[in-house]
Amino acid sequence: MAMLKPNFHSVFLVLLVLSIKVSSSQSYISFVFGDSLVDAGNNDYLFTISKANVPPYGIDFLPSGGRPTGRFTNGRTISDIIGQNLGQKAFPPPYLAPNSSLSMMESGINYASGSSGILENTGTVYIGRLPLGQQIDYFQETRNKMSDQIGENATSELLKKAIFSIAAGSNDILNYLQPSIPFFQGDKVPPSVLQETMLSNLTSYLKRLHELGARKIVVVDVGPIGCIPYVRALHVIPNGKCSSAANKLIRAYNAKLRQRIYQLNQEMGPEATFVYANSFDIVMQVIRNYSQYGFVNAEEPCCGASFPPFLCLNSSSILCADRSKYVFWDAYHPTEAMNNIIASKFLDGDSRIVHPINIRKLYQYKHD
Repeated sequence: MAMLKPNFHSVFLVLLVLSIKVSSSQSYISFVFGDSLVDAGNNDYLFTISKANVPPYGIDFLPSGGRPTGRFTNGRTISDIIGQNLGQKAFPPPYLAPNSSLSMMESGINYASGSSGILENTGTVYIGRLPLGQQIDYFQETRNKMSDQIGENATSELLKKAIFSIAAGSNDILNYLQPSIPFFQGDKVPPSVLQETMLSNLTSYLKRLHELGARKIVVVDVGPIGCIPYVRALHVIPNGKCSSAANKLIRAYNAKLRQRIYQLNQEMGPEATFVYANSFDIVMQVIRNYSQYGFVNAEEPCCGASFPPFLCLNSSSILCADRSKYVFWDAYHPTEAMNNIIASKFLDGDSRIVHPINIRKLYQYKHD
């Protein structure tokens, strides 16, 4: 009879779930990295074409009274909703906002930037943006300020309990799918080269965050870009369909990303926990069964048109009658209603959606 070999990852997962302890000494603090899906207003402080600082953006964001805050949706982002559900005292301010460091030990900081990507050159056509590497440079500056104020030991303890989330990669793939722009893009590399380059860069950034003290790290995959209004129009996709070519490329990248997160947990667990958050399957499930989730439209944007130039600006834009009934806010981004569904799954979903544990359990887990 063959002997069963213990699987390190399975043992690690069992120990992780069994040893969850709630730490009551620190409220929910998060450090957010990524692109426009989680940007809280950093691009408002940049010279860039990629901005969401005009109505009707933010029309349902209650803390601002419906005024735009730089969020690329009608209300809260996924990270906003997760923070509120876990008792975060306030939304982490954008790093580039004046005096944002005052919140770094109370609620955290948001470094995300619209049109940015994992790769340095992603989003060049939009001029200003904060690539992921630069966002982590800014976090290091935040960490240095913390250490100066409360000391190295207290800083390490605070960061050990904080949640770090990275939602990046969508723009890298979106830029790849677009027709080449003279003077901005050269010949396209094969899809596998793009995927490996993204993974290599992302892995180095995740390891750098770990070196800087991050111990609870959530990595969000790339959603089904082949279904967003912009890509469907770009590739002339008929109603009820998504771009299969785009989604095939994304599925291949996500599979490699999931494997890379598994490897990082093997290398660094249980001292640190990396969580793979599967937004792709959540969004596809909603799009295929949108009426079951209370939506009436899973193809067209609530704000702006489904064809160029896709503008969602001021009162001249087409605006749907009920924003809670649309999956997409504009040609690129989900509505707050869709963000609510994704956030709920990330918080309390099973291992098919968040692996090895969900964000609520990750928040409760206490690393030694």
